[in-house]
Amino acid sequence: MTPQKFYQALADQGIVLTDKQIAQFERYFELLVEWNEKINLTAITDKNEVYLKHFYDSLAPILQGDITPNEFKLLDIGAGAGFPSLPMKIVYPQLEVTIIDSLNKRINFLNLLAEELGLTGVHFYHGRAEDFGQDKTFRGQFDIVTARAVARMQVLSELTIPFLKIKGRLIALKAAAAENELTEAKNALALLFSQVIENRDYQLPNRDPRYLTIVEKKKETPNKYPRKAGLPNKKPL
Repeated sequence: MTPQKFYQALADQGIVLTDKQIAQFERYFELLVEWNEKINLTAITDKNEVYLKHFYDSLAPILQGDITPNEFKLLDIGAGAGFPSLPMKIVYPQLEVTIIDSLNKRINFLNLLAEELGLTGVHFYHGRAEDFGQDKTFRGQFDIVTARAVARMQVLSELTIPFLKIKGRLIALKAAAAENELTEAKNALALLFSQVIENRDYQLPNRDPRYLTIVEKKKETPNKYPRKAGLPNKKPL
């Protein structure tokens, strides 16, 4: 997907980018490739592939109507190079975006990226989701939590649900079918008082399959979750 086809695909769905937004995506690509030589951010560096498999793919929650241009507080867990939240932030500047990532080098990249792109209302934190999930500054504070190819739902639910407000939603973007994951995660979702409200499949413009799962938080998360760092992976709920 060339940049021009990317912009046209968005325009076809009613999203017409300004010159500033187009320049932000262009600079994002340049910095991604530049920094990828210093730290491992992505295996995808071809320009057309980045626009398709990082930028366009990250916008699925917007293109499918799951995130609207309101002033949502959005948390992105394990965002790596900023996907999916920062492409969404470029398209909807009113989103307030927080990213938690366990590698400080990636946080350094994100801070530079935000400065270069002139992004405001973005906050980056180095650390483990398990630790931040027990911090009252973060716990129960977000309308939306996004996660793109982070972990299986059985683990991901414990790492994300505690951050949500009641009726807040986890939006998980995956490249593989999630049905088996959801069967595995039934117990975890019940313990965390959350419920799958939608699980859909779609295709990128090149016909690559993608899957999007939306989970809604129904009641306050029990205080013991998330458990201490490492346990959700070692002993899933």
